[in-house]
This record gives sequence, structure tokens and C-alpha cells, in this order.
Amino acid sequence: MYSLGVDIGGTKCAVVLGKGEVSDSIDGFIIDKIKFPTDVNRGWKKIVDEITEKADELLLRNNVSAESLIGVGVSCGGPLDSKKGVINCPPNLPDWDGVPIVKILSEHYGVKCVLHNDANACAVAEWRFGAGKGFNNVVFLTFGTGMGAGLILDGKLYSGTNDGAGEVGHIRLAEDGPAGYGKNGSFEGFCSGGGIKNLAEITAHKYLELNKKSVLFTCEDDIKKLTAQNVAAAMCQGDEFAIEVYEKCAEYLGRGLSIIIDILNPEVIVIGSIFERNSEFFLPRIKSVIEKEALCFNAEVCEIRSAQLGDRIGDFAALGVLF
Repeated sequence: MYSLGVDIGGTKCAVVLGKGEVSDSIDGFIIDKIKFPTDVNRGWKKIVDEITEKADELLLRNNVSAESLIGVGVSCGGPLDSKKGVINCPPNLPDWDGVPIVKILSEHYGVKCVLHNDANACAVAEWRFGAGKGFNNVVFLTFGTGMGAGLILDGKLYSGTNDGAGEVGHIRLAEDGPAGYGKNGSFEGFCSGGGIKNLAEITAHKYLELNKKSVLFTCEDDIKKLTAQNVAAAMCQGDEFAIEVYEKCAEYLGRGLSIIIDILNPEVIVIGSIFERNSEFFLPRIKSVIEKEALCFNAEVCEIRSAQLGDRIGDFAALGVLF
């Protein structure tokens, strides 16, 4: 028996063939994969047609029949309705308004199809296959382009009344600050790729006013070139400016985690992307904030871990929602 996963993104899509059951080891669970550019300008119907074409190709080249599938899992950015199986116009898929992706794929393959937003799907992936394995209460934080969360509570995915659970990026952590999720001073404003870029630009302007130096800029034009990646690289080289930016990010990450720890009382919080790549810098700093901000008896039972699946998380996410 086999499983089919579909990872839909604004830049690229992927179809993944996996085994039909979860074992203790993830080695060999993913059998094959095809990815292709999304090219959103061509419209959702052509993209969905290519998804089924590539999935059919994947089955054919691995000598797998549709009758051997246990189901199809779909991971996509929200908003969406997981109960109805409909994608409702995500920002990176502008014309996907009311697309019945579950109906299309379940009818095409004659099996069940499950849809979840990408943060929830990634939470399931890290819970089933990665750093959250073996725990009943897991919070997964994306900490990449944006800041979102997937929640595993009492051994089950919790998506909320209308798939709106886990939108932690919208929490306001300060009266003012870099913008994220349409709100200044939000969790996403301080702790995301775009947020770190905004925070770096704000800090850089202050440095120029004070005639302070950084390896990253000497004038206003250089500030436009700042990114979370090049600031992180400079931070690792000991640049004072870059360290200040990431210190501020770590402080607010600790504050956001403290709120999550006090409200949800998880056993483990798994954090991906930017945290995963810079965990040695972040961990001692966020733990110091959590010690001051969170209830001690909640903080004591909560581990902070880096995501384990790395660049493969999208593949495991698409498949994992089936299990």
C-alpha cells in the first residue's frame, strides 16, 4: 500500500509518493518525488491539471496503481476549509477562490483525500516523524517567511473552529515595532524572515544617524539589500549591528514562546527554519526570557527543540496528514 502527498506553494508544487504506513524509522518512507514551478499566472485549473499529471507520472514510473493508494494528503497555505476540502484564496495563490481540491483529487484517484494548511501539516510531520515524535502536546512554529503555528493537543491535531487556530504571528508583543501579519509589533513582525529584514532596516537607520558601522552597510542604498540571511551571516561573524538585530528577535521570540507555554502548557515546542539554522544563538537567550516571563511549573515541563526534517518537511507534511 502507498500514499500520495501534494505540497502546493506559490513558487513551487511537489507530488510525493510514500509508503502506506508509518514505521519507527523515516528512512525509505518517501519513495519518489516530482516538483515543478507553480506559475500562478496561468490560473488554478492548469496548476491542478499539472498536479494530477505529475502524480500520474509518479505512480507510473514506480509501477504503482491507484488501487494501491490508501489516500492523498494535501498541504497548502491558508485560508482554507479542511472540513469541506476547499482552498480559499491564499495570498500566494490569488485566484484559488473556493477551489475544491479534495473533491478533485479524491474523484481522480478513487480514495480519500485530506487537506490541511501548511503550518498544521508541518506540525503533524514533526510530530509523526521528527522532533515532536513521542509527545502528546506539541507546538510547531514555522519561523520562516512568516510566523505561524500548528498545534497537536492531547495527541490530536487542533485546527480550531474554522482552521484559524495557531495564528500566533498576529499576537501583538509590543506597542510598536516592525510590521508582520498587518500589525506593527506583532510576533511575526519580530520573528520571521520579513520581520527580521524590517527590524534590521530600522536598526540600520539608527546606526547611520549615530555614525556607527557594520560590515553590511555604509549608506542608505545598502540598507535596502538587508535580508534575514545576510544579517544572520554577519551575526555569526561577530558584527555588532547584526548581533543587536538578532538579540532583539530572540527577546521577542522568548516572549512569544512564554505566552504559548502559559496558555497551552505543551511538552515540546518545535521551531523550524530561521531558528533551526541559528539555534545555538537563540536557545540560551530565549530560555533566559522564558525563565522571567513564563510560569515556572509550565516552563519546567516544556522542551524547546529545533525541527528535524529540514528541507524535507514539506514532503513529510503532505503525506503526514493522512496518518
